[in-house]
Amino acid sequence: MKTTLAEHLSFDQAKIVIERDEGEGKSLHLSGICIQGDIRNANQRVYSSKEIDRAVKTLNEQISGGYSVLGEVDHPEDLKINLDRVSHMITKMWMDGPNGYGKLKMLPTPMGQLVSTMLESGVKLGVSSRGSGEVDPSGNVNGFEIITVDVVAQPSAPGAYPTPVYEHLMNEKGGYQAFKLAREIQGDPQAQRYIAENLKNIISGLQSK
Repeated sequence: MKTTLAEHLSFDQAKIVIERDEGEGKSLHLSGICIQGDIRNANQRVYSSKEIDRAVKTLNEQISGGYSVLGEVDHPEDLKINLDRVSHMITKMWMDGPNGYGKLKMLPTPMGQLVSTMLESGVKLGVSSRGSGEVDPSGNVNGFEIITVDVVAQPSAPGAYPTPVYEHLMNEKGGYQAFKLAREIQGDPQAQRYIAENLKNIISGLQSK
C-alpha cells in the first residue's frame, strides 16, 4: 500500500545554489539535491538510485509535456497542492550520482516573494521532497513517485521537524500586516520593493534572536 513520503534536507545537505537571472524578469532560482539515494536517511528510509532515477524521469516528462509542477512553502500532510501557498515551480530535475537534483524557480506570489526576500537576507532554507511509495519493514522504498519539492525552514538540530517558515513571521510585530499587503500589491513594483525592505527588517530581527 502506498503512503505519503516527505524527506527534508537542510540548506547545507541539499548543497543549495542560489542564482538570479540576468534577463528582464531576474527570477530567483534554487538548485540542489532534492532526494538522496542509496543511504538510510533521517526518517530511516532508503531510496535506491534506481527508484529515484525512474521518479525523476517521470517528473521531467511531465515538465517537458507542459505540466507545471508547483511547490509550496512548507508541506502539508497530503499530496495536494494548495495554490494559496505556492512559492515556486520546478523547471527541471536530473540525476547526479545516486541523488536526484532539481532547479526551483521562485514565483511572484506572496509566498514566493517571502521566500525570495528571506534568501536574499541570508536565511538558509531547506527543501523537502513530497511523494508516495511503499516502504518495506527494512525501510526500503519501492514504487516511488515524486509529486513536488517544497521549501522549508532549516531545523535547529538533526531530525528536528521543520517549523513552518511563515509562523515566525506572523508572530512578529508588523509581520502579518506586511504579508497581507504583499498579497494586494503584486502588480505594483514600487510597493513590492517597499514591502521587501520591511520584510528584510523583520527577518533580520528574527535572525538576531
